[in-house]
Amino acid sequence: MKRGFDLTCYLIAGRSSCGERPLEEVVRLAVEGGVTMVQLREKDVSTREYLETAGSLKRILAPAGVPLIINDRIDVALAVGAEGVHVGQSDMPVDIARRLMGPDAIIGLSMDTDAQVLEAETLDVDYLGLGPVFPTNTKADHSEPLGFEGFARRRGMTRHPSVAIGSVTARCAGHLRSLGADGLAVVSAICRAEDPAEAARELRRAFAEEKE
Repeated sequence: MKRGFDLTCYLIAGRSSCGERPLEEVVRLAVEGGVTMVQLREKDVSTREYLETAGSLKRILAPAGVPLIINDRIDVALAVGAEGVHVGQSDMPVDIARRLMGPDAIIGLSMDTDAQVLEAETLDVDYLGLGPVFPTNTKADHSEPLGFEGFARRRGMTRHPSVAIGSVTARCAGHLRSLGADGLAVVSAICRAEDPAEAARELRRAFAEEKE
């Protein structure tokens, strides 16, 4: 049976996103602050390095009951016993990912267009990534920013739980929740924060304060 999961404060991190600070330290502090899910996203490392990093994060997250999601690399997810994978539009198709990962895995999918959101209604995915809400430097090839209006439009098009992603901060967290966001997916807001634990706490507090 698939475990429950909480999208409220969803950290996406890799070694490069953490600057000089060790990834494991950032993740450990973020979990102390209340991060509810962690996605490991590494683009320019070897398979062995990816495996070692994923294994390190799994050892940190498992005792806290926080799911580990692996970006794209289903082989790595299976090897370390990660709870799920996140795929993009050019990655492995969702139906194949589901077959490989099994019915209990958490599978997320990034959305780049309205048409993709509509198509996802027929897919066996657990959540969608809707964005970027605002311009972001953490993903060079991102699509046109949605803004609040575009996010609300796409959120209204899908039955799937959805996270807002793309330069999301505590300042806009409450408003995004009022527009239907089930959680916030962040990189820099936590990875580049002086205190990742406090940054996670602030994001959660702000998201809980729903604003019109």
